[in-house]
Amino acid sequence: MSEHMPLTGHLKELRQRLIRSAIAVTAAFAATYWYSDVLMEILTRPLIEALPESSRFMAFTAVSEPFFTYLKVGMYSAVLLASPYVLFQAWGFVAPALYEEEKKWFFPVVFVSTLLFLSGAVFAYVFVFPTAFKYLLSFSTPELKPFISMGEYFSTAAMFLVVFGAVFQLPLVMAVTAKLGIVSGKTYIAYWRYAIVVIFIVAAVLTPPDVVSQLLLGLPMLGLYFIGALLALMLGKKQG
Repeated sequence: MSEHMPLTGHLKELRQRLIRSAIAVTAAFAATYWYSDVLMEILTRPLIEALPESSRFMAFTAVSEPFFTYLKVGMYSAVLLASPYVLFQAWGFVAPALYEEEKKWFFPVVFVSTLLFLSGAVFAYVFVFPTAFKYLLSFSTPELKPFISMGEYFSTAAMFLVVFGAVFQLPLVMAVTAKLGIVSGKTYIAYWRYAIVVIFIVAAVLTPPDVVSQLLLGLPMLGLYFIGALLALMLGKKQG
């Protein structure tokens, strides 16, 4: 995108980059949907291992539920797989309009943000899923057996992955706001008591209404906040 390009030229380039991104996602979907049953098996593994041996199966309550669930698995995976190319197209569109100083940090911020999102999703899958599912399933009794719909499980699992991926952006957001001079590292540290309250309110809103799930989100958020505060202190704009 050139700064001197007319509006119609910008719109044309934007359309071209959107079309390329859509083609990339579609091509990725062709691959991920083919393996959607394998991806679903990987996604459900923490739940299956937490279930009693007599109940280690998934169920569906509508004839079309497996089809649409596999469709969602394929689409979510395709977006994730194609995201580097989509981000590259976004970068190609906005980069010419940025100042040299902005160009230096724009791409690293996007790259780090992607890594943090993936780290949050992996953290949720490896550490949060087994603990949360084991606790929630502990309420089953001989008279109360778990009968879990695959569609409902996918929605819950996807929500957890997205929430943890978003939460792991916290240190980056704090570092960038400090770098831009919006909020200083000293301010983040001075307001840590208020941050704790806000963090656990957010955790209560974003997770199921049980203490374990809230702690599994709130405690990592707390650690991420203090990491972000330290980064803000180190990277923050120096006061003249």
